Amino acid sequence: MGSIKKLIKSLSHAFSGFGFILRREQNMKIELIAAALVIIAMIITQVRTWEAVVLTIMISAVLILETLNTALEQFINMLKPRVHPKAKILKDLMAAAVFLASITAAVVGILIFLPYIV
Repeated sequence: MGSIKKLIKSLSHAFSGFGFILRREQNMKIELIAAALVIIAMIITQVRTWEAVVLTIMISAVLILETLNTALEQFINMLKPRVHPKAKILKDLMAAAVFLASITAAVVGILIFLPYIV
């Protein structure tokens, strides 16, 4: 019985974090809309299983990195409320990581969907 309560508590924390990022981060909302559109395109074009796996991994990578970016931003803001030059560098690096993952996901999406479109 105790393990079920722990699981429910863990899930509660996860949903709380997800709610926080949805309320606070415009980029996460945009990325979730993009993810939904990719999933719809996967269904419509009936991509191969391996293509669906790759697209799912790319979607997950972007969403996970955005979540980590938000977590790091919150942590830095807690330690250094005023923008310290090194804090800005850390925030910029995480934003760059999300951007690179998003660009990579877009390229992968184009490579996978292009043959279905033409």
